[in-house]
Amino acid sequence: MAPVKNGRVVFKEYPGKAFVVPGKTVVYDESETIDVDTVPLDGGVLLKMLYLSIDPYLRRLMLPTEERKAHSGVPPVRIANWAVGVVVRSEDPSHNAGDHVLGLLPLRHYSVVKNTAALMKLENKEGIPWSAYLGVCGMPGKTAYCAWKEFAKPKPGDTVFVSAASGAVGAVVVQLAKADGCRVIASAGTHEKVAYVASLGADVAFNYKLVPTMKVLQREGPINIYWDNVGGETLEAALEQAATHARVIVCGSISTYNTAEPYNVKNLQLLLWKEIHMYGFLVGTLEPKYQEAFYREMPAKYAKGEVKYKEHFVRGLEKGPEAIVEVHEGKNFGKSVLVVAEE
Repeated sequence: MAPVKNGRVVFKEYPGKAFVVPGKTVVYDESETIDVDTVPLDGGVLLKMLYLSIDPYLRRLMLPTEERKAHSGVPPVRIANWAVGVVVRSEDPSHNAGDHVLGLLPLRHYSVVKNTAALMKLENKEGIPWSAYLGVCGMPGKTAYCAWKEFAKPKPGDTVFVSAASGAVGAVVVQLAKADGCRVIASAGTHEKVAYVASLGADVAFNYKLVPTMKVLQREGPINIYWDNVGGETLEAALEQAATHARVIVCGSISTYNTAEPYNVKNLQLLLWKEIHMYGFLVGTLEPKYQEAFYREMPAKYAKGEVKYKEHFVRGLEKGPEAIVEVHEGKNFGKSVLVVAEE
């Protein structure tokens, strides 16, 4: 087979505190080629990417190094994230052509992976869509599951506030909270997203762009558990309306990712006066403790319809730069998945 273009999405220029600019800071590049029949595997596997995850935290991969600060014309840097691929060729006896795998992989059409121990083979006994392993049955679902189990300590009747509740993580948190007998307040940014989180079981769902978060929490609080995907003024409002001994689980702060100056929360003293417990976490730290239970429970629940989920598909690897921007502008509705190839 003749060599084919091996397109990739790369980080080319530090965007500062502004939004990523497709074609400038993040670009789609087709300068490389690959011969899928002859490329050396060195004991590894050749993967064809099917689905790539697009997540807000990709923005954090674009922090400057000293080299990028000093030189404007630096080589492009690959961007990697969770991906589902299919094995095209293999020199590893534990992987066969046709196997589907999950791993942290470059945003490109084909990749040779020598460290196959870093790949998770997907058996998919439940027959769910492969893309679900990037969302409800992947890192976002695992993020919600692990931190909820570790930090929430819910009691039936607790009031839970979830910001960015229509997102990949927030939507799962809403359902976990309802399953534990909690009352859920959920915020989202459009009428459609508000209706969606209401359909997931949220008792109070509101559009934070139309109704001030503080006003809703004053009426519906006090809050026992706050799942924070937003930071900034929303966190400030949640602390103001928190109950004594409330738990705040800090998952993200997307409101501050692309701002010139960080928002300084003004009422952190309430952590003391209300004896609030505030937990920041990275899912990789909690993963060893909960991974077995997660994969035992979540794919089965999703297959049975016991957990609902929504995906936002962007088709074509060349759309990768735009997809990264969309998740920061809130233009995606559900888990953003880049469809690289159909089987």
